[in-house]
Amino acid sequence: MDELKTIDEILEEILQLIEDKKYFRIKKILEDLNEVDIAEILDELDLHNTLLIFRMLPKDLAVEVFAHFEAESQREIIEAITDKEVKNIVEELFFDDMIDLIEEMPANIVSKVLKHSTAEERKLINQFLKYPPDSAGSLMTIEYVELKQSMTVKEAMEHIKETGLAKETVYTCYVTNRNRKLEGIISLRLLVVSPEEAVIADLMEDDVIYVETHDDQETVATVFRRYGFLALPVVDKEKRLTGIITVDDIMDVMEQEATEDFQRMAAMSPSDDPYMTSSVFNLAKQRIVWLLVLMVAATISGQIISSYEGILSSAVILASFMPMLMNTGGSSGSQASTLVIRGMATGEIELRDAAKVLWKEFRISIVVGVALAIVNFGRLMLITRAGFLVSLTVSLTLVVTVVIAKLLGGLAPMAAKVFKLDPAIMAGPLITTFVDAISLIVYFSIATMLLGV
Repeated sequence: MDELKTIDEILEEILQLIEDKKYFRIKKILEDLNEVDIAEILDELDLHNTLLIFRMLPKDLAVEVFAHFEAESQREIIEAITDKEVKNIVEELFFDDMIDLIEEMPANIVSKVLKHSTAEERKLINQFLKYPPDSAGSLMTIEYVELKQSMTVKEAMEHIKETGLAKETVYTCYVTNRNRKLEGIISLRLLVVSPEEAVIADLMEDDVIYVETHDDQETVATVFRRYGFLALPVVDKEKRLTGIITVDDIMDVMEQEATEDFQRMAAMSPSDDPYMTSSVFNLAKQRIVWLLVLMVAATISGQIISSYEGILSSAVILASFMPMLMNTGGSSGSQASTLVIRGMATGEIELRDAAKVLWKEFRISIVVGVALAIVNFGRLMLITRAGFLVSLTVSLTLVVTVVIAKLLGGLAPMAAKVFKLDPAIMAGPLITTFVDAISLIVYFSIATMLLGV
């Protein structure tokens, strides 16, 4: 039985138990579940029942569940619970989760959270909030294991035992000098199997891969994908260790970046708001701007058709092939742009690869264009009986349009990157609009030469 169905069944059982007021049974069921699943279940309940069950959970489990709630649920819970309960949550939350909470909440909730933070925590919070929202500094946590080069393995293990429970991860430890500059890393596995008298300086790996606090989160995601890390150190400009980013946080970033790319590729303004909780007005606002841009841009095609009315009136049959040429050209461009955007997102394609991309897309377009033209020419001659010159005109236009579309689709995302724009904006709708205009110009130009109209 799949996990989603199991969650649904548990939710139905809990709803029935709530109706029967069997709260002790609910507590026993939830205590055996993962905190992510509990958060998903409680998010489906109304606020009254969510609060009722949330308060029944053991303190440590309740904090972990709270960290996985949707932002709206977190806001409602903090507004409803007592100051003492807020204090318990604030004290137990990992620091990066607290930063995420503060960034998402309105001012009145932030004040309630900060009221229960220590002076040192408030100082760190203010420091973290100064980092750009999409930077490595805004993602990092300060809960990591820090060791010194002079420590022995025995001393390091004792330090981990003393502080490890309060850290997000202990699998990788970070070695710093007296100025907190990052000198190396060492894995817990290596510490466990090494002699107790061995010195950290002799065991650590000093060729450390790290990111800087102001690096963009997409850069961080690329490093995680490339090296498969569970955690990544973050340093300032003086290479002082300021925090680490864990894989669970960067997975959220990857999901967010992928969502934004999909939205841009669908000609929408990016938004983090969930679809089901967003208002109709907000969803319309995300979509209408790009639709207006594309609508205005599409008038270019109309102007081109108007300027060639003489050709169309002389050879009316040409009009019947325009939709096919425009659709084929738009689809060809979208294919190329989608693959290049994906390649750039994964780091497979760099700006320096522009010439290689154009050469590859050119060869692809020749193969695809010629194959389509041959099939199309035969169809027009044998089935449509459009005549030799008309069939040749449409087929030649097809080849040229596919070539131009694929070259444009391959080049446009890279051009966007040069101008510091998101390559995803150069996806289907925008490429199709440009290619439509180009295919019409090519079509009417070839028709003028071959048909003499």
